[in-house]
Amino acid sequence: MKSSNPATGETVETYDEHTESDVDDRLSNAETAFESWRERPVTERETKLAAVATLLRERTEEYAELMTREMGKPIAQAEAEVEKCAWVCDHYAEHAGRYLQDEQHPSPPGSSVKTVHEPLGPVLAVMPWNFPFWQVFRFAAPYLTAGNVGLLKHASNVPGCALAIEEVFRDAGYPEGAFQSLLIPSDRVDDVLSDDRVKAATLTGSGPAGRAVAGTAGENLKKTVLELGGSDPYVVLDDADVEAAATTGAWARNLNGGQSCIAAKRFVVHDAVYEEFIERFVTEIESFTVGDPMDHDTDVGPQARQDLMEGIHEQVTASVDAGATVLTGGEPLDDDEPYYPPTVLADVPPGCPVDAEEVFGPVAAVYRVPDEEAAVEKANDTEFGLGASIWTDDLDCGERVASRIDAGCTYINELVKSDPRVPFGGVNESGYGRELSEAGIKEFVNRKTVWSQQAETSDDDEVPTE
Repeated sequence: MKSSNPATGETVETYDEHTESDVDDRLSNAETAFESWRERPVTERETKLAAVATLLRERTEEYAELMTREMGKPIAQAEAEVEKCAWVCDHYAEHAGRYLQDEQHPSPPGSSVKTVHEPLGPVLAVMPWNFPFWQVFRFAAPYLTAGNVGLLKHASNVPGCALAIEEVFRDAGYPEGAFQSLLIPSDRVDDVLSDDRVKAATLTGSGPAGRAVAGTAGENLKKTVLELGGSDPYVVLDDADVEAAATTGAWARNLNGGQSCIAAKRFVVHDAVYEEFIERFVTEIESFTVGDPMDHDTDVGPQARQDLMEGIHEQVTASVDAGATVLTGGEPLDDDEPYYPPTVLADVPPGCPVDAEEVFGPVAAVYRVPDEEAAVEKANDTEFGLGASIWTDDLDCGERVASRIDAGCTYINELVKSDPRVPFGGVNESGYGRELSEAGIKEFVNRKTVWSQQAETSDDDEVPTE
């Protein structure tokens, strides 16, 4: 297993794949670690997580450079990603105990009824390469602090990131086996998930990968959380602040090279502001610097792999052949390197690839609609349902539109983002379950009812007194 720098094509590092024996040992270590880790007070687990946050901040430059070398993320964005991971650790270090407090329920006289939150055990996480630290910490911070232990099957092009994350938990004082990486290919995931020692699984990735994990988990009656793809609408209504919508929208499409499930992908713009929006939007996108991801002035780096860049261009080419108009971009910067320029397509015909499929790169599809009703209809014209952004000066209108869009999260006058303080996840082909906030930490716990009642004592059972 090796990692290659997409910006240079050079091999970063080569790693030995874990053998079946290695994996078996790690599963046994996880099972053993869980028996002791689950008994630690939540306050102790919070303290360990706070130590992780400290280490992440101390190692920001090291981990950011590792991300950039392995998957091409611009270095400034990689540094921000490390800080966001520290933030989610801060959040659960402060709030996990409150989230996991016992819940009291009405009960008959002389009794007490409550729900307690107990961890399940080893949780398998199958994670993608696009946010190689954040996606992992989004599950690890809450699930480990709830008392579970983690097994990470990371994307095969970021093994260095996987081992660095294992390192940071170890260095923060977590017990051996509490968090481990499995350097295995995707075709070995089923065997791990089927193992009795694994109690649950979470996946962030493609629809086919999600179905595979959900199918195996279902056969074994194991809980799953899936965060899958997205083709998020970005709705600009006639009373929107067009300059703000265009500026934020350009970044919402091109952040991380457009390689994000929650990136704005389909821009649905009211006819009254369409021309102004297009002009500002294209101008902003053309101002982005495409280049060396190690340069802090770079806005858009390479795609993570050459084949991914080629796939994006195939989607663009097929859409143009179907009738879409290229307003900017539309051609690889170099056929031999995975750089694809920020691209805008207008006059997008229904059913073409950029309309019907998720485009995992810096390509925006723009649609002109006559009114709010048509905007909602187009926003919902997708199999996905992850996020949506609505732009309007009328917040009542914004909430009305948000209530009609089928998505797991909607943002008014803001780009879609994941935030430790609020639940995150999708509906339809974008998956199920929630990460982050209180909802996230409770996904992989046993919500156990405990009914406590004083035993009744008959006269015959009474102890005589003198």
